[in-house]
Amino acid sequence: MLLLLDFFLAPFRAGSNLIWIWWSKMKKTVSKAVLRLHLLCAFFALGSFVWGYNVGILSSVLVHPGFRRTMGYPTASQRGVITGIYYLGTWASYIFISHPASDRLGRRYAALVGIAIVAVGTAFESGATGPGAYSMMIAGRIISGIGTGLVSTSVPLYQSEVAPAGQRGKYVVLNHVGFVVGLAAGFWAGYGITFWTSTPYGEYISWRFSLAINLIPSVLFGIGLPFLPETPRWLIEHRHHERALRSLHWLREESFTNEQIHLELSRIRDDVDEYRGSGTSWLTLFRDKNLFSRLWRASLLQFMAQMCGAAAMKYYLPTLLEKLGLSTRIALLAGGIESTLKIGMTVIEMLLIDRLGRRLTLVVGTLAMGFSLLINGVLGQVYPDNTNRAADVVCVVFIFVYALGYSMGFGPAAWVYGSEIFPTAVRARGLNFSASGSSVGSIVAAQVWPVGIEAIGSNIYFFFMAINFICIPIIILFYPETKGVSLEDMDHLFQSRQPRRNSNGGAYDDDDEPAIITTTNTTSDGIDRRLRKAGERERVGR
Repeated sequence: MLLLLDFFLAPFRAGSNLIWIWWSKMKKTVSKAVLRLHLLCAFFALGSFVWGYNVGILSSVLVHPGFRRTMGYPTASQRGVITGIYYLGTWASYIFISHPASDRLGRRYAALVGIAIVAVGTAFESGATGPGAYSMMIAGRIISGIGTGLVSTSVPLYQSEVAPAGQRGKYVVLNHVGFVVGLAAGFWAGYGITFWTSTPYGEYISWRFSLAINLIPSVLFGIGLPFLPETPRWLIEHRHHERALRSLHWLREESFTNEQIHLELSRIRDDVDEYRGSGTSWLTLFRDKNLFSRLWRASLLQFMAQMCGAAAMKYYLPTLLEKLGLSTRIALLAGGIESTLKIGMTVIEMLLIDRLGRRLTLVVGTLAMGFSLLINGVLGQVYPDNTNRAADVVCVVFIFVYALGYSMGFGPAAWVYGSEIFPTAVRARGLNFSASGSSVGSIVAAQVWPVGIEAIGSNIYFFFMAINFICIPIIILFYPETKGVSLEDMDHLFQSRQPRRNSNGGAYDDDDEPAIITTTNTTSDGIDRRLRKAGERERVGR
């Protein structure tokens, strides 16, 4: 017996030894800053996991027999309200709550308040019962949406503000990795509870348990947040200069020299002082032409990211697969596999987004989504009512392709773009306003999809296909590439006139001094020149 047990444990011991060897080598070759940034952003991705799980589990709860009985067998329109009302909560949070919370409490404590609100909403959802069950579910969805609005903006804000410019995309994409992992966990949990419906009690309690289990990562995330450092940019904005220096040193240790760290802090301070001296407020986002050009781009990108059909696919995937002839259990299994594959694609996107850029990944992902919807629409018309099994299989495959395209493009890139293009003084408000575009798109898509699939069948695919193909020229024509541009240099990128170029291709400002447009290929001469400029500013200040 012991020999048999030893035989089964041998692969696990070998695997643990390999992990230990890999970890030992990584500690020797990777700087403290890189390791800390990865761990920080991975922890913040836990907040996105809670958000993703909330989305993934609802798709299975909507088709759960116990839930449908408790809710009084809701119609397609009522299911759309359950789904869409969540985004009314996120919209309200983005517009009225997230900004003051992020700016006054800091990125960490805004996320803490948000995750606490999500936990309250989860309790309402999982406890919905009796004649008022539908109302309790609606209330819980709104409350969860408000909390998610706080979490979903403060997390990418934190990640973008602690990451170096040349690697910012990678670290912010970790936010979407957490979301997709949560989405997959929700689908797998939904699949698992289909085996817990054989008794009336199991049918009554299983869907509630699947919702309530999200409280575990919520509590873990909330406990850890106070022990993390605040972002240097927020600390500078609130005049905590010594804490900002300590925080930045901790985030850059062994990756940058002390001179480079002080230079970065000086540039952050200059950026904050410039906008504070200009009297900038959130209204400036609408008054200032430069800032408004960023606001409408980020808002439209978030709106397109949901109107491309992604919100509907996430919530109604089991229903769509059932219409292709799959049973509820198999549809949930397929949803779990699909969302698990999305994790791999999002990790690939994390590695590519700082190399290929935001625009290319957006265009490629949108092309894949549009083509997939075209295939589903055409086959649904040629072979209606599941008359051809092979056509149904092809439709399922291209639903998977659609999901992979979203994970390659809109899913992570919309949040990366919106979190990096605004200056420090209005970054939280800018991201909140732009994220509200996502809520509006989700509300529309969540209502259009279930009603449309009931009324016009597979023709609904053509509607969302058209939106995807329209998005491509919009992205190409109106969205400048932000790859490698530091947060302090976005002003140059979005200026109405193009800066002049020097002989080396660098951009000049009005004083004929090189404007710092990219930081990915910074030369030692460029660093020395900036250090001299920073020193001159300090001497003038003294």
